[in-house]
Amino acid sequence: MAWSWRYEGTNGESVNGPSESFGSQADAESWVGQTWRELAASGVTSVALVEDDRVEYRMSLLPPAE
Repeated sequence: MAWSWRYEGTNGESVNGPSESFGSQADAESWVGQTWRELAASGVTSVALVEDDRVEYRMSLLPPAE
């Protein structure tokens, strides 16, 4: 099983990002925890954690609305 991130822009469209692959969900989550600021600065507004072809969950990289 391979884990990876799918990157999305403002309107939910796919955007380019690092093509990393991880052996576990924990490794993938640790990596995005370390790189989310750089991803957000490059225009990624949300990410989807994918195991093979199945989306596990989506997560916003935007700060919470005040």
